[in-house]
Amino acid sequence: MKKGIKGRLITIAVFLFIAIMFLLPSTPIYSILPDWWGKVFPDKGVSLGLDLRGGMHLVLEVEVEKAVDNSIERSATSLETALKEKELDNFTVTREGRLIHLTFPADQTETVRTILDEDFVNLVTQEEGGGKKVLTLRESEKNRILTTSTLQALETIRNRVDEFGVAEPLIQKQGENQILIQLPGIDDPDRAMELIGKTAILEFKLLDETHAILNEFPGRIEPGMETELINNFKDRIGEGNEILFQRTNNEETGENYKIPFLVKKGTVMAGDLLTDARVSIGEFNDPYVSITFNGEGARLFEKVTGENVNRRLAIVLDDNVYSAPNINEKISGGRAQISGSFTHQEASDLAIILRAGSLPAPVKVLQNVTVGPSLGSDSIRKGWMAGFISASMVVGFMIMYYRLSGLLAVMAMTINVILLVGALATLNATLTLPGIAGIILSIGMAVDANVLILERIREELRAGRPVRLAIDAGYEKAFTSIFDSNVTTLITAIALFMFGTGPVRGFAVTLGLGITINLFTALVATKVVYDYLNGRKRLETLSV
Repeated sequence: MKKGIKGRLITIAVFLFIAIMFLLPSTPIYSILPDWWGKVFPDKGVSLGLDLRGGMHLVLEVEVEKAVDNSIERSATSLETALKEKELDNFTVTREGRLIHLTFPADQTETVRTILDEDFVNLVTQEEGGGKKVLTLRESEKNRILTTSTLQALETIRNRVDEFGVAEPLIQKQGENQILIQLPGIDDPDRAMELIGKTAILEFKLLDETHAILNEFPGRIEPGMETELINNFKDRIGEGNEILFQRTNNEETGENYKIPFLVKKGTVMAGDLLTDARVSIGEFNDPYVSITFNGEGARLFEKVTGENVNRRLAIVLDDNVYSAPNINEKISGGRAQISGSFTHQEASDLAIILRAGSLPAPVKVLQNVTVGPSLGSDSIRKGWMAGFISASMVVGFMIMYYRLSGLLAVMAMTINVILLVGALATLNATLTLPGIAGIILSIGMAVDANVLILERIREELRAGRPVRLAIDAGYEKAFTSIFDSNVTTLITAIALFMFGTGPVRGFAVTLGLGITINLFTALVATKVVYDYLNGRKRLETLSV
């Protein structure tokens, strides 16, 4: 055997071996292999996409304008805290829309200006005079928030999904302020939706326990009665207060109800100072969430608890009170706990949300589709059935029309499919229904290339050339046509991958890989067989 032929055969054998090793975990054979196999050889095969495996498809829209409103609200709260720390007297900080109205004694103007210049560089003064200032967010800061809110939401959602434990999720930006989420194999879509979509703005607020209206507050209300209660009392609770509710469940009776609280609107501390949140078990086997603050948060929490001993501090997440413990003493060390009437799973989900961080703005669900596993299995069956029927028809035609040479073309097509699916497994790509369509199209392209070669060989044989020269000329003359058609299709596949999303990219991946592998199998794999046969015995005739 000539050295060149041997080298090409070894190359094909190595590629086939690698492809089969990566492909094995996707086949039923893998389940009967010994345990050591997965430690030595690859243990991950082709990942199935949402349309084949089942799961959730979500399109969320980030309400970026509300991120600007949230930033202004936090600035107003921080400004009020800063003025208190400087021990200014007789000042007020109120917010109206996107404006912050600040009033203060005229003789403290310089102190206020210094605080604003040093600590609130993102606020600009619109109006001022006579102990009054009207502030708003700087335009550059507003634009930055609008630009980055979607990217921040994307990272936060990705962190939550990673904590949730979904394998092979697809999470990517779509358009200006939309996020596409695909969660294959999810078996609890309601819980996933709750986890992903929760804004998770954690705040610590003081309760107003001295207001006379508390004597008229009911101890608890039925779920759904919250709006009626708020409307009954909203004109009498004062501008600085709001009514929030805690959801409670009676484990003995299974009854659900809400407990109303009169809460100060000002946030004494925000959840962005958290560094960790873990589920712990109390002495009565009830779960709670243990939270840890960073250095700044620990100092602030110590200060807040030290100044408000014997008062109740509401722990509020997305305007829902989780607990409202009494502050018995100053709390040092930067640790606290959130307890409430929730199950271990609810406590675990809360810890996940707090660890992943809050969304910069609320998200709105534009599309929510759940694909069942049975539908995914049906798609796989029909997709492979279409591939089997088309491949069988192609195999039958090639063998009938081109005889032995057609059989060699079928061999090349088989190698093409093995290498293609093996390449998908090697890249840990996700196979979708459009991806199966790409594989079927690649089979057609592979056959088309071999038809061009065989027809050129036929032409050379009819012209009276010897078999070996006819084969070499056939490959040489067909090369340009095969290369041009495959490269132009490859350019299309690259464009689809760059500008497409979801299933379109899956189709582009399989088509692009199929075309690249097709060039190898059509121009190398079949040619080496002809060269091998010619090397062993000079062919006088060729079945083509």
